[in-house]
Amino acid sequence: MRILRTMAMSVAGAALLLSAACGTPSAPPPASGGSAGGTAAATATSVNDFGGMDKLVDAAKAEGQLNVIALPPDWANYGAMLKAFGDKYGIKINSDQPDASSQDEINAANQLKGQTRAPDVFDLGSNVALANTALFAPYKTAEFDKVPANLKDPGGAWVSDYTGYMSIGYDAGKVPAPTTVADLLKPEYSGKVALNGDPTQASAGYHGVMMANLGNGGTPDDITKGVDFFKQLKAAGNLLPVDPTPATIASGQTPVVIDWDYLNVAQTKELAGKVDWKVVVPQNAVVGAYYIQAISKDAPHPAAARLWQEFLYSADGQNIWLQGFARPVLADQMEKDGTIDKAAFAALPPAQGSPVVLTQAQLTKAQDYLKANWQQAVG
Repeated sequence: MRILRTMAMSVAGAALLLSAACGTPSAPPPASGGSAGGTAAATATSVNDFGGMDKLVDAAKAEGQLNVIALPPDWANYGAMLKAFGDKYGIKINSDQPDASSQDEINAANQLKGQTRAPDVFDLGSNVALANTALFAPYKTAEFDKVPANLKDPGGAWVSDYTGYMSIGYDAGKVPAPTTVADLLKPEYSGKVALNGDPTQASAGYHGVMMANLGNGGTPDDITKGVDFFKQLKAAGNLLPVDPTPATIASGQTPVVIDWDYLNVAQTKELAGKVDWKVVVPQNAVVGAYYIQAISKDAPHPAAARLWQEFLYSADGQNIWLQGFARPVLADQMEKDGTIDKAAFAALPPAQGSPVVLTQAQLTKAQDYLKANWQQAVG
């Protein structure tokens, strides 16, 4: 579970990053992967700039490495994704700070700029991604045109990758089944509810508050009822000051977790026979949000970064996310093409009600409110 991706960096992670940032910067290797036209990998905007996929693969293999950050193996099936890419192309993957937050990814790119350890690629919550587009290198994969227009930057600076719905995961052996967000205020949930992430920093926590907001009569344009709900939850003694992880769920420390459905459903599968972990998407509070892929403009391995993007948006990559219960951005197109994993698609959790996906204006307005009020109201 991508806990610290939705929270502040751990002490150990912060120390590691500080040590790296304070060290003597090493220059990144020269950009590789020139095309027949002489385009360097760092400025390539499509596979055509390399002269085709085979030459992109050759350029990426010549670099030999890919730096990723904030990709826990149990988040959206990233463990399988990283292995599949590495096995297919023989490229070493350096996975740094797997539990870091979206904002930590941006911080790492800024602090490690010019070093070979800097991130090559990002997987970011939309609110963080859209505030940092100046750090991205435009690139359009072979499947770029198939991505809906409202889910990508027209110039290729960023592309939505996968989504899910905010949900409540719970240990059915310890608490009654909640059906609404308001149920979590009941005495039966005393000291048992954990929110996956600081909503001022990352997408999961942010959308958890929005789910509570909608479930309590709020609107996408006004998140105040969501903040009020968590203030009540804390005052009732029901909100846990604990970062939920697979370990805290397995141990019973966090019997109720507000998180993306694909993460909660993954725990249902992982803990089968040990913990009776169930998942509900609350009625009239269905909130979806796409994560966003981007390439760092300062990527030390620019060809490998672009090959990684090509893999993610291939049928193989999209189905790997789907097998992790995430809804890939090309799912509808793949269903039409007959390339989707039908069994995995059918296993997605049901939800009642029309999903709310926030506009950029709504995201920004709510984020500004949270930054100004969350700490004082909830802490």
